[in-house]
Amino acid sequence: MTPQDPLAQLRDIQLPATGGWWPPAPGWWLLALAVVLCVLAASWFAVRQHRKHLWKRTSRHELARLKQSAAPTPEWFAGINALLKRTARQAFPDRHPEALTGQQWIEFLLETAPRDRIASRPVVEGMVASAWQPRPSVQPDQALDFARAWMEAVS
Repeated sequence: MTPQDPLAQLRDIQLPATGGWWPPAPGWWLLALAVVLCVLAASWFAVRQHRKHLWKRTSRHELARLKQSAAPTPEWFAGINALLKRTARQAFPDRHPEALTGQQWIEFLLETAPRDRIASRPVVEGMVASAWQPRPSVQPDQALDFARAWMEAVS
C-alpha cells in the first residue's frame, strides 16, 4: 500500500453511539406520572380514612379507660353516658342524640342497639338512671358490656 492509496485512509464502519438511559422516552415519563398520581391518591385516601375513623378509635380507648376505672358511682355512669353520647353524635349526626335525656335517650339507645333490645332495656334504664342516683341499679360490667356491643354495632 502506498501512502497515496486513498483506500488505505478509509476506516471501518463506525456505528453511532447508543442512546443513554437519560432522558427517558415519553412512555416512561407517562408511566412515572401515573405512578406518582396513584401514590398521591392512595395516601390521600388513607389519610382520609384514618381521620374518618379517628372517633371510633378514640371511643374504644375511652371505653378501655372506663373499664379500668369501673366503679358503681354516679360519676362513672355519667362518664359512660357521655361517651355513648359522643359516639352517637358521630354515628348519627342528623338525629342530634347529644340533646336527648332521660327516656328519650333510653329509647334512642334501644332503637339503635344491635340485638336483644328487650333484654337490654333494664341495663340501659339502670345505666342512664345511675348517672344521677346515689345507688346504681346496674353493675358497671353490665353497662360496659352493653356499651361495647352498642359501639361496635354503630361503628
